[in-house]
Formats: sequence, structure tokens, C-alpha cells
Amino acid sequence: MNLTEYARDVFSQSGEDGVIEKILATLPAQNKWCVEFGAWDGKHLSNTRNLIENANYSAVLIEADKIKFAELQNNYSANPNVIPMNAFVGFSPDNNLDTLLAQTPAPLDFDFLSIDIDGNDYHVWKACARYRPKLVCIEFNPTIPTEVHFVQDSDPLVKHGSSLRALVELGQAKQYELVAVSPVNAFFVDAQYFARLDIADNRAETLRSDTRYVTFLFSGYDGTVFLAGHSALPWHVFPLNPAKMQSLPRLLRKFPDDYNSVERWAFRQYRQFISPGEFWQRVRKRLARRARGA
Repeated sequence: MNLTEYARDVFSQSGEDGVIEKILATLPAQNKWCVEFGAWDGKHLSNTRNLIENANYSAVLIEADKIKFAELQNNYSANPNVIPMNAFVGFSPDNNLDTLLAQTPAPLDFDFLSIDIDGNDYHVWKACARYRPKLVCIEFNPTIPTEVHFVQDSDPLVKHGSSLRALVELGQAKQYELVAVSPVNAFFVDAQYFARLDIADNRAETLRSDTRYVTFLFSGYDGTVFLAGHSALPWHVFPLNPAKMQSLPRLLRKFPDDYNSVERWAFRQYRQFISPGEFWQRVRKRLARRARGA
């Protein structure tokens, strides 16, 4: 089964609503509970609103920002099945998801969990041990190539995100299997339900087809650094400049076997100095000494 064929948006951003519907329809013993954080106002690009509005789901919606939380409360004030929480979901015993959900009637095996907090998503999922949702949708950093394992520091002030590969390895450690990948989200099901989805190959490289935000960096034989792919900071909408990423000065960008004696000396000197300014100062002094000797 290729779950991305079912992608469609009702309130979600990149087809998540349709994928969620299809997976949940395949899983047994649904209890009609979902949890989302950060939930924003409960509407904007929400992965749970379609379940709440159109499938009669009860929900715990968690948002840390006070202004967005006020909007969240207002948007669901008439729905007694929605529990808004103004809280920061962390990864310590006093603020992790287990601790927060223990204050609610959400069952331990609730149907669906959506994690989207632009940074520490990996760490908050890792810290969730008591509650075991059947389906997890978690955001990864889409600029990171699929082959790369990257986990940001567990620091609330850091917003780097983590790679899809890192989340797959975490999921496997928690006995979850990857079943689908949208441009920015990965979907995992409890391993006991994986066979129901009839997915022949669930490797990340197979399921992730959209790499539009990935930038590739490579070098020529002469040491010139090139960029390919997205070549921009997607959240800042700002281009990456290859001219500012060169490790070698232009005069030393030659294949090493083609260096003359002066260039070989210059390259050896350049490798020893962190500061290019210091390097060029030494070059100028050497050239001046040669000129005086002449």
C-alpha cells in the first residue's frame, strides 16, 4: 500500500488529513482520541481538526503560546470533547507528555498523536513512555538528506529540528514502524499493526519521495565548493551563497598535482592558519622578501 496516494488536505498542510484517515481506518479498536502539540489556534494547518470536526474525535490540544492558546480556547469553547492545555511539552519528568496527559482522561493507547514544535520533536517523543498512541505524526527537518542522522541538542532554546533517519531509528527503538512520509512529516504506527498496512518496503529512502527542500554540497577536484538542489533557507526565504562557502582562496583552487612550488608552499601554509588574513599577511611578507632579494 502506498499511503501517499490517499493524501488530501481538509485542514492540514501537505496531504496529512487523507493519510491519517486511511491509516486510522486500517487500525483496530479505535477509541476516538487524538492529541496534538503545538496546536496553535486549533485550526491553522492542524492535523487533528479534521478528526475533531468530521470524525467525532475527543482531543487534547496543547499550545504553549498564550496568545495562540486564547484563540484555541475560543475556537473550541462550544466543544466539550476538546481539552485545551496551555503548557510547554518538554522532555523532563515534570513537563513531558506523560505528565501532561495524566491530567486528562485520554486513554494510554489513544489513536493519534501529532508532534509539531519546530525543534525538539525528537526529544519529546523519546521522553513519552507511558502513553503509546497507535499512530504518530511527527515533523522532521526537510532540508536534511534522507541518509543523514542528525538530532539537535535537547534544548528548548534551540530550533534546528532532527532528520528523518534519526526519527526512524528512534521509532524502531520504541517499536514503531515508518509507514508514510509527507514533505515535512513522518508517520509511524505501533509495530503490532504494521502488517495491516501491507507495505512491502518501509525504508525511509523508499517512502520519502519529496526532497524539494534539500540542498546538496559537493566539491570539484580543484577544491571549489558547489551547491545544488534547493540552495536556500526555506523558512527565511533567503538564498545560500556558494561564494561565501569556499574553503580555499581562488588562487589555490587547483587540482593539487597541478600546483607549482610556490602554490604548494602557499597551500601548506594556508592549512596551518585559521585566519585567511594571517595567511595572506605571510604571503605578502614572503613575496616582499623575494623582491628585496631580487
